[in-house]
Amino acid sequence: MKRVNTHEAKSQLSKLIAAVRAGEEVVICQADKPVARLLPYEPPRRKPRLGTFKGKIKLHPGWDSPETDAEIEALMLGEDVAKR
Repeated sequence: MKRVNTHEAKSQLSKLIAAVRAGEEVVICQADKPVARLLPYEPPRRKPRLGTFKGKIKLHPGWDSPETDAEIEALMLGEDVAKR
């Protein structure tokens, strides 16, 4: 971790940015007390948009019937549907 005072940070900003890009952490101090930290920029994570598939998925009647549930369960567990 590299510590620099505010005057040095003002005059050496380009070099400090290069150090941060290289993976070094830079702390800016005033009167020998840390006041700021330079970190690499991370773009904000995009929030999932709800309703993206609205109108694009069609559920047919009976999609949630007990027979369909049993068939899905058999497929998930690796069982033969004909044995049931």
